Amino acid sequence: MRPLKKLFSYILFFICASWLPFHAHARKNHKRNTSFYGSWGYNTEWYTHPNIRISQPALGNEYTLNHVTAHDHRGWDHHLLSQPITIPQFNCRLGYIFNEEKGWGVELNYDHPKFIVTDGQRVHITGKKDGKPIDGYITFSEANGFYYYLNNGANFFLFNMVKKWKLIGDKHNWIKLDLYTKLGTGFMTPHVQNSLFGKANNPHFEINGWNTGGEATLRLTLLKYGYIEYCNKLDYARYRGLKIYEGTAKQNMGTYEMIMNVGFYIPVHKKSLPDQQFIDQFRPQAH
Repeated sequence: MRPLKKLFSYILFFICASWLPFHAHARKNHKRNTSFYGSWGYNTEWYTHPNIRISQPALGNEYTLNHVTAHDHRGWDHHLLSQPITIPQFNCRLGYIFNEEKGWGVELNYDHPKFIVTDGQRVHITGKKDGKPIDGYITFSEANGFYYYLNNGANFFLFNMVKKWKLIGDKHNWIKLDLYTKLGTGFMTPHVQNSLFGKANNPHFEINGWNTGGEATLRLTLLKYGYIEYCNKLDYARYRGLKIYEGTAKQNMGTYEMIMNVGFYIPVHKKSLPDQQFIDQFRPQAH
């Protein structure tokens, strides 16, 4: 057993030693700084003009609402303090910077924008209605039996990789300005509510499709632990199987967001052992 134990010690020693770079500073102490952060804020959006494809096989309907115009519903610009904070278009972020020196991190990113097809517009409809070809225009309005909302949220979830860029700051980081760039992918949890040709669906939430997005954020940190930030974000989402009356709808859309957040920052300092001391822990001892 003793030779086997000694062989195991040598193997463990060489594995641990291989983790560390062999350079002139190998014997020096070093620190690995990390940090956590979280934020809450509100947003406004602009959307591309998606095609909404309708499938209702039991009704003989396979048609497209072409290039519809939609808008958001901010909610935070009127009576913000007299309503629950989750009613307006809000967003939140939870992040972990695992390498402060190089600025790399990960983040869970959630946005609650609202997508509302604009009332009163003329929409070009093509395809098949009641089993017959259709190519014409309708007035898309609630009075005419049409509405289409993701009004309790189009609801984007993203899992982001984060790169932090240090711009300016004082020696002790009481005040600093940083740029964060983010790229990720995720899924949506929309709340679907609609009526087409006077036939309304059962409003509901569902997990649906995938999205991908990129974000650039300027963050002003004050007194080390608090910050405000201004974000610009682009998102592309593909919704599939949205429930409508006797069928489903699908759409692809692009979104441009502007976001303002307040947040907190928690630095974590981890001091390593000296590199050589770390190796010596596993060096086989002579008997």
